[in-house]
Amino acid sequence: MNVMPEIVNRRSVRTYTDREVTDEQVALLIEAARLAPSGSNTQPWDFLVVRSREMKEKISKADHDQKWMMQAPVFIVCVGNLKYRDDGDMERVIRDSAIATEHILLQAEHMGLATCWTGWYTQEEMRAALGLNERCYVAGVVTVGYTDHKPSPVSRRRIEYPVL
Repeated sequence: MNVMPEIVNRRSVRTYTDREVTDEQVALLIEAARLAPSGSNTQPWDFLVVRSREMKEKISKADHDQKWMMQAPVFIVCVGNLKYRDDGDMERVIRDSAIATEHILLQAEHMGLATCWTGWYTQEEMRAALGLNERCYVAGVVTVGYTDHKPSPVSRRRIEYPVL
């Protein structure tokens, strides 16, 4: 299995068509996230699938009022949750939830879906919009849909790495 095509081709998309994303497609995205690695296999995440216009408006408003988000038929909110960790280590919850979120993006790319991982919000505003408590950390809101415009590749810096 070679995932490099998905890694190379993935882009953050901010324009979506009105084509629907099926429940089966969403289930496969969540399954990809569920299978992500996590420290001590704690799996400290929850995922909220948002289709309702009312909730999408609340989320996009909390996310720096990014109106373009409303074009996407589905939002997946990736929530790190301390209820899954006995030690209360929020940094590990955030790390592990971010890994699971990236799994969603790569699986979506593989399926021909477009995504954008957004995070231009304060935790307080987003938690309030979603009705979450302070033991939750919103690692990202992923917009999901189809696009007829994929952004061009962006330049990436070269990384020099020592071999120790």
